[in-house]
Amino acid sequence: MSDLEKYIVEREKREKRFAVGYAEGYEQFKVGVMLRQARESAGLTQEEHARRLKTKKTAISRIENHAEDIKLSTLERVASALGRRLEVKIA
Repeated sequence: MSDLEKYIVEREKREKRFAVGYAEGYEQFKVGVMLRQARESAGLTQEEHARRLKTKKTAISRIENHAEDIKLSTLERVASALGRRLEVKIA
């Protein structure tokens, strides 16, 4: 278990309000983090990635920082611009 995961478990035990809605919010946050990590592993800046997607750097920043309401079609375009493919999994 990572330090972050340990912190979350302990904080949820101490503060019930923290636990309410945390899982959903964390999953949404994770999408943006995964997109940023994929871009960085491809060796691209936000500006370079934006050029590939024919959009602005601010759009890439918004996607990476506020991915909670992103369309699947947008995710597919982002993945394609990174030379990757999108996989959707229901667990």
